[in-house]
Amino acid sequence: MNDHVFNLADTQLHARADGSLWCPIGRILCVSDLHLGKSERIARRGGTLLPPYETRETLWRLEEAVAATDPSEVICLGDSFDDLAAAQSVSDETRATLARLQAGREWVWIEGNHDPGPVDFGGSHRTDVQRGALTFRHIAKASSQGVLGGEISGHYHPKAALRGTGRRPCFLLDKSRLIMPAFGTYTGGMSARHAVLADLMSTDAIAILTGKHALPVPLAACTMR
Repeated sequence: MNDHVFNLADTQLHARADGSLWCPIGRILCVSDLHLGKSERIARRGGTLLPPYETRETLWRLEEAVAATDPSEVICLGDSFDDLAAAQSVSDETRATLARLQAGREWVWIEGNHDPGPVDFGGSHRTDVQRGALTFRHIAKASSQGVLGGEISGHYHPKAALRGTGRRPCFLLDKSRLIMPAFGTYTGGMSARHAVLADLMSTDAIAILTGKHALPVPLAACTMR
């Protein structure tokens, strides 16, 4: 088994090696920060011209996760598109892929800071959603620490490395919250040991590195870079 299984707010969750999150109760698949259309947005703003394949690659990986779990609901935790113009510029192929993935299941687009408004791709658009004892939102709230229930968020694109290894996208987990890795192909990342994240996570937090398998390690064991 390549997942790391853990409990948050008395709810069993699976941190998957591909960076998605699986909740067996309710059959919910959660992904964060797809940033679809990032290459188009960079080119539009006069930046480096990047091969326009990141949307296809990200959706291929999402298709793999959906096929592996067969969820009843998919929650996208914000910044699903790199900005609203990128959402409006996606290809017919991308629209068809999203429609196929949404067929027969609930689909929730959480509002992010890159895409702070409704997107015309089916599903529902929310600022956050509550599922049992879990709250799903884009950016973690500092006040969530130590309260009842659990918070699942994205936004920060955490990455971690052990000594002698390269940085990998990772989940950050403590007793009250989970911060998701970015699922998108062209996304950068913030060190899991960055002060911003240290202020959000408890001192006994762990990082769950993605890759061939989900690898849980104490956050304190990760390098600072």
